Order: sequence, then structure tokens, then C-alpha cells
Amino acid sequence: MEFGIHIADFTWKSGPAQLGPALARHVRNAEAAGIERITVMDHFWQLPGIGPVEHEMLEAYATLGFIAAHTEKALLHTLVTGVIYRHPSLLAKQITTLDVLSGGRVGLGIGAAWNEQECAGLGFAFPPVRERFEQLEETLQICLQMWSDSEEAYDGAIWQLERTLNSPQSITRPHPYLMIGGGGEKKTLRLVAQYADACNLGVRDELPTHKLDVLRGHCEAVGRNYDDIEKTAMIPVGPDSTPEQVAALVEQLAGVGFTATYVFSVGIDEPERVVDLIAGAKALA
Repeated sequence: MEFGIHIADFTWKSGPAQLGPALARHVRNAEAAGIERITVMDHFWQLPGIGPVEHEMLEAYATLGFIAAHTEKALLHTLVTGVIYRHPSLLAKQITTLDVLSGGRVGLGIGAAWNEQECAGLGFAFPPVRERFEQLEETLQICLQMWSDSEEAYDGAIWQLERTLNSPQSITRPHPYLMIGGGGEKKTLRLVAQYADACNLGVRDELPTHKLDVLRGHCEAVGRNYDDIEKTAMIPVGPDSTPEQVAALVEQLAGVGFTATYVFSVGIDEPERVVDLIAGAKALA
């Protein structure tokens, strides 16, 4: 089992003015503790389930570039990008740029987006769910084409690209790590089966084994080997969480086929405590 730290909360005791140095220390400490993956949210306001919307939230891709400069080994990506926030060719170029500059360590985590509140607040279009999933599939197709050797035109229902030139090309071949987040059974997991290297499922009251069964069915329908898709999970920790509790849950996840767990904190304002918690769980798992 690989451990990732998902940085979902930047409201730390050090304060907003010290976010740069604090984040640099945080990710260096995470790597030194053996944490293999570091991710950030792609949101512009804090999520209500983690803190007030007014709390600090950094833009995802600027932040990944900063983290890449302060790390050496960890896989970096968003968990996950909302498809409606960026034109797909720009997104493919952003991932390629970060992959090149990091030495092949940046991937794409993506989903259909859901936060209508921040979209209305900041003026982003928020199409109906059907259109968002159409955008998601075309974005996946465009990214994969731009990461390939093809420079052919792309003629989709939503986007039309005359030439899919992408230079420099990504270091990671055949393409950067590609994760689709979410557990929607009809659309999201079908897209995972068709396009992605990995899925990401949240863990709440019970293990998401049913979602894995659904994914297996979609893989059979499209002729994909189910075992070729990495199964990753996302779990929260709080001030009262212990390494033993995290390790026990991770062992359960491993038992049903998960190979990576992203841990995020809620209500912990000292980032070093999160690293210590994950490192302790990693030692026990």
C-alpha cells in the first residue's frame, strides 16, 4: 500500500503570510517520512465539509508547481480537477509542463466537477450534469491525444482543435498518470474503465466494495483488464485520529484490492501532525 497526503486545508497556525515556507516544510517532511504521493484540491474556495468557505485555498496548478520545486520523488497531482475550470488543451499543456519540469512526477486527477457555489461566486459556467460529463470525456480524449505522437485535428461535439501539437512532450510515457475521481456508477466508473490508469473512491461508513464490482463490470463491457486499473481511496483524519486507526482501515482497503490511500486532515492546524500520523500508520500497516 502506498500512502499519499492530500492537502485539503491550508488554514494553519503559521498564518496566511507564511503559507509558502510552511508548505515547503510540509512537503519536504512528507517525502522524508516516506510518503509517496502528494495531492491538492482543485477548488477556489474551501469546502464546507472541511472549513468555512472563507478559509485559505490555493490555486491547484500554481501550487503543484511550487510543490514540485520543493520535492524530489513524490507523485504529484490534483485530487481532482474540475473539468469545467480549464480548456482541455490548456489543461494538457499544464500537466505536460509540470511533468517535464518535475522530471516525470506529475499526473492528472480529474472529475466532472460539482461545486456550483464557487462557480456562481466567481463566474464560472456550471453546465448541467450531462454536459459536464460530455466535457469530461472529450477532455480525456484531448489530453490523451496531446500526450500521444499524433498532431491530428480533434473534432468533438464541444471542442474543435485544428492541430494537437504538444512540445515538449511529457516525460512520462505513454502519458502522465491519469486518475478519474468519483464513484458514479453509470458514467464516472465507465470512463475509468475506458480511459484511466486509476480510480479514486471516498471511504465513509463502509468499504466501497460495491463500487469495485461496478467498475469490474464496466471493464468487462469495454474489454479492459480490471487489474490494470489502480484502485485508490481517500480517507479523512482529525485531531483525535491515531496511527492505529488509520493503519487498521488501510489494511481493510488493501484486503479488497486498493493499493494507494490518500489521507487528508479536517481540523488539524499543524501540518507536521498530519505527517506524523501518516508515517505512524505507514509503519504499522
